Amino acid sequence: MGSTEPEKDEFSTFMKGLFLGGFLGALAGILFAPKAGKELRDEIKGKGDEAFGEAKRIYAESRTKAKDVLDEAKRRADQLRREADLRLTEARRKVSEILAGAEEEARKVMESEKTSWEEPRQELKSQGEETPGAVIPDKAKG
Repeated sequence: MGSTEPEKDEFSTFMKGLFLGGFLGALAGILFAPKAGKELRDEIKGKGDEAFGEAKRIYAESRTKAKDVLDEAKRRADQLRREADLRLTEARRKVSEILAGAEEEARKVMESEKTSWEEPRQELKSQGEETPGAVIPDKAKG
């Protein structure tokens, strides 16, 4: 995961300040120390090489730290994804259990209702009585 804009701006500002300060310090040292032309050129080259080496070292350290942060973020994201998958699987299992229980309860209620209507229905049939307007539930509709 990348840095936020303020962090990038702070790092960029730091790097600019580092290089500017190094450059100005080297320039001040050169200007205030009288030396011969060859000696001055060698010193300028040496200071430039030092500054370049320091910049390479800082870049390498920053790159290593950024890679470490990125690797840790990836590891944590993978861990969170695995945890979420486990919780989702568990939730699905629980939902299946609840639905199975509800289906069983519904089946029991339907069986109970069929049985509770069957006895009065049979009794009316056996007596041969027909009650005008009476509706006797049909077993097939249940």
